[in-house]
Amino acid sequence: MWPFGKSTADRVKEAFEQQELLKNLDLKVEERGGTVTVSGEVPNPRYPTLIKVVAEGIKGVSQVDVSQVHSTQVATSTDTRASQHVPSQNTSQQGDGGLDDLQQVIQTSQIAKAVLRNLEANAELKDDPIDVLQTGRSVILRGAVDSQHEYNLAEKIAQETDGVASVDASGLKIVEQAKQQYRDAQASSKQSKPAQGHVNQPDEWYTVQSGDTLSEIAQRFYGDASRDSYMKIARANGISDPDLIRAGQKLQIPR
Repeated sequence: MWPFGKSTADRVKEAFEQQELLKNLDLKVEERGGTVTVSGEVPNPRYPTLIKVVAEGIKGVSQVDVSQVHSTQVATSTDTRASQHVPSQNTSQQGDGGLDDLQQVIQTSQIAKAVLRNLEANAELKDDPIDVLQTGRSVILRGAVDSQHEYNLAEKIAQETDGVASVDASGLKIVEQAKQQYRDAQASSKQSKPAQGHVNQPDEWYTVQSGDTLSEIAQRFYGDASRDSYMKIARANGISDPDLIRAGQKLQIPR
């Protein structure tokens, strides 16, 4: 269940897919200790700045390394021009986004980062797993909060952030003990990360909630509640009876 069963790298990728100028690029994303490393090719030298701005709207990202992002275009003096106009409607159709249009997108994409900083500055919301994505001047809140009060507060803070035209909070869920579940998921993820250079992806971890069943958990992570799927989880955790799981139990979810 997002955000508890999804890595920071995967959430950064989702943010890239939300951005018109980045969604069709084959960017690779890795994360270790809060540092996100992005690699791949981009149309012009200004794209790495956009990549950093978008990634910084994701909860848990402390630093973005774009040194492995390479441009297929040589920088020119025109790349330093400041934008003086609003992006054209067909920005996403242009090969390099248009230099002025790209500059404008970079500037407006700072809004998501500003919203996240405002959320993290609030004592009630600072530990909630909330990502901020952006489309134009509209922001998208995605993640989880503990209560309806926190949901309303997050939406209000986002709406009051300078530059925000509208807020889509449909991806923000109310989940009991969201903060604690997120902390548990982060701790489990760190424990399960492979040594640097290991080619395999780490398994995910999930903390069992009251009322959960293995078949429901399998459906959540695999999109399949069949016996083969939930027994895969059972075997990975040494569970002989798949009907016997308890709230608070941490389960390894094998890939």
